[in-house]
Amino acid sequence: MRLKSWRAWGILILTRSTLEVYASARRFPQRMDPHPKPTLLERIGAILMREPEDREQLVELLHSSYERNLMDADALAMIEGVLQVSELQARDIMVPRSQMDLVEIHEPPEKFLPQVIESGHSRFPVIGESKDDVIGILLAKDLLRYFAGQEFNVREMLRPAVFIPESKRLNVLLKDFRRNRNHMAIVVDEYGGVAGLVTIEDVLEQIVGEIEDEYDFDETEANILLDRNGMYRVKAQTSIEDFNSTFGTEFSDEEVDTIGGLLLSKFGRLPKRGEETTIDRLRFRVLRADSRRLHSLLVEKLPSPE
Repeated sequence: MRLKSWRAWGILILTRSTLEVYASARRFPQRMDPHPKPTLLERIGAILMREPEDREQLVELLHSSYERNLMDADALAMIEGVLQVSELQARDIMVPRSQMDLVEIHEPPEKFLPQVIESGHSRFPVIGESKDDVIGILLAKDLLRYFAGQEFNVREMLRPAVFIPESKRLNVLLKDFRRNRNHMAIVVDEYGGVAGLVTIEDVLEQIVGEIEDEYDFDETEANILLDRNGMYRVKAQTSIEDFNSTFGTEFSDEEVDTIGGLLLSKFGRLPKRGEETTIDRLRFRVLRADSRRLHSLLVEKLPSPE
């Protein structure tokens, strides 16, 4: 391109010099400012725009926010619970087949009503010939017709049962519960047999923590309670010292502080609801547990060997 005036030559020289200075600064930034300080806006932007690259970094960022009082402990626990739900499957939290409270279709109401009242549940799977033959769900509130003296037929009261595989993710299951307004699902194994059941409460507890039910203690109650069957309901947080004082045992508290910690050591893992073990003529059964901790236990004194 032909330049027709000295002014044009001057503009070209100035522009070229500016570009050379900029390029030199890019190549050798130490010549301009060896330790440039970020501005306030840059520091704020670094915090807001920092994006975690994986789950570990996300959890680290959440814990950092908690340490800086940007969220409380309950909010942190709930967010971690939400993250955990996406990884857990129905088999991880289901009530196992052996611990399911069932109603047999051929039984008259007066026979299964004591069981319904004793358990205090709101829904019961109804079976036919075997536990693998679940034909529907009976709602406890539908039994009001029986108590009111109205005509009552169990089969006519049944609601459809929902069946899910053991591998179903909890986040997907929760969506299904909400969409279909269903509260219970029967978990089946790869062969089509009943493996257990899971409720919407079981899923929500993974997010919000323990939800009080018939097995929970009031905060004002003692850690150890004797029930009408001669067994003891014990909070997992009960200290070893208090437990020894009540049961006359001599469990060591050098490695663990609570009776829940003692059971964790015994199992070598976090046991599920309904699992049992025996220690020093005491049978322990897990009444309530989630994927993170034990909550309550049922303790039975076994007879001394002759």
